[in-house]
Amino acid sequence: MVSLSSLRTPDAHTAQAKALDWLKSSGKADAETRKAFDAIWSEAGASVLDRVAATLALGDADAAKLLANAQDVTQHAPQAVPDVLKDTKRPAFYRANLGLAYAKKLTGSHSYEEALATLKTVKPEQVIDPSAYFFNRAVTEHALILKKEATRSINGLLEDVSDAPDRYKLLAVLMAMDMQGWKDKDLAEVARKMENIRRRLDLARGGPQTQKIQKQVVARLDEMIKELESGGC
Repeated sequence: MVSLSSLRTPDAHTAQAKALDWLKSSGKADAETRKAFDAIWSEAGASVLDRVAATLALGDADAAKLLANAQDVTQHAPQAVPDVLKDTKRPAFYRANLGLAYAKKLTGSHSYEEALATLKTVKPEQVIDPSAYFFNRAVTEHALILKKEATRSINGLLEDVSDAPDRYKLLAVLMAMDMQGWKDKDLAEVARKMENIRRRLDLARGGPQTQKIQKQVVARLDEMIKELESGGC
């Protein structure tokens, strides 16, 4: 059984070896592909997760398409976890790390619901970069006003990952401090829900879930107005 306290990103050489093993198992061992693989892993400044994701895209057309679509701002925001990430016939290394790379891109484009749904299909001990897993999960949960869940992910980042980057830890602490001031049904909560409505509409998501949040906001504002009126009598 994996001990969560030992989670860490492997060094580049170890990660490269794992990526190469997967590439070979996918049947991509020709000289041209190996040359492209070597170029990926010699790229200065690229993170281990980025290099693994690039390797998956190199060896698999589905992975390449998924990651390209996630980065294409002209594409409609996704509505569900892609089937390729749920295909248990695929190796765990492929599904977990492609899922993390995909979720990271969705988080960057504010598609928080689908990013979180994707991360829920992944276990932190399966991914090449557990700090990125916990950080992106905390960001999505914080944005979706899921305080309990975000706190758990922040604790995972700060306590269970031995080599989390300082930038992740700093932002995680800031999110935790922000949530300490959250109160149910206050004006700030209404403002957070309104921001979520705006974000969802920007992503062309004006369906039932957005309408539900809108009704919650209107109902709470009505309650606050009545409370003010009652207090003024």
